[in-house]
Amino acid sequence: MTEFAIYLHGGAGPRAGRDYSETEQHLSVLAEAARKQALAGRSALDIVESAVNAMEASGLYVAGRGSAPNSAGYVELDASIMNGASREAGAVACLRDVVYPITVARGVMEQTDHVMLAGTGARAFAEQRGFELVPEPGSYYRLPVGVEASETEAPTHGTVGAVALDRHGRLAAATSTGGTFGKLEGRVGDTPLIGPGTWADDQIAVSCTGVGEHIIRSGGALAVALAYRGGASLEDAIQSMLDEVARLGGDAGAIAATADGQLCARWNSEGMKRACVAHDQPLRSATFVS
Repeated sequence: MTEFAIYLHGGAGPRAGRDYSETEQHLSVLAEAARKQALAGRSALDIVESAVNAMEASGLYVAGRGSAPNSAGYVELDASIMNGASREAGAVACLRDVVYPITVARGVMEQTDHVMLAGTGARAFAEQRGFELVPEPGSYYRLPVGVEASETEAPTHGTVGAVALDRHGRLAAATSTGGTFGKLEGRVGDTPLIGPGTWADDQIAVSCTGVGEHIIRSGGALAVALAYRGGASLEDAIQSMLDEVARLGGDAGAIAATADGQLCARWNSEGMKRACVAHDQPLRSATFVS
């Protein structure tokens, strides 16, 4: 068996001067839980789903419980997950009022012949297959850490994600979001798109965060993977994608893990909430410092 490597992110776009100690502590707890799962032999797919589940349910991030209503007044959720060993993938877009969108996305991957379900079809699938639904939508959602009430109509963005290499050498990636605050009804960003938002194969796993429209136009996670597979260093592969996002007028971040145990996070916003741990690296959690 090989060793393990895990990276988690709680989204790019934090604003300097605001206190993100609560999310840093939460990410540390999740990274420690992921470390224990890896040591116990859990699969990379299980590890990334579990970490994203916890972030979705916490309400601390712009995903799951921390999501804001769209322009029509209700919350739409997006998520995707990918198993690098098999290239199987699942996603949901514009999904309403489920507690764990990433688990529904995994359900699409494992229980259907499809990669993505959206809107009313995604909701019907979640209900029919018994995935946990939000009991009282009107009181369930809350403001995530670092976002003020006056900003819920502004294009504030955030995402959560995880990448992992397990002790059997398998890679996986998962990403989830409530989308940009004040988005139009039906808007879909990069997060549920296999390629731009999430990618995993036998060499690399990547999860992106940031302004989805610009990430899509830059190629996102798949652009990172192709550059890495083409011989670029992991750092250069991510930076090249971020440079293209910036050229197009957006900001973004990405985390990645490779089959040989490398971990990397880069961003071109003021910061990115994140934590990582590996067999040969102590647990680290930060928002602004590199």
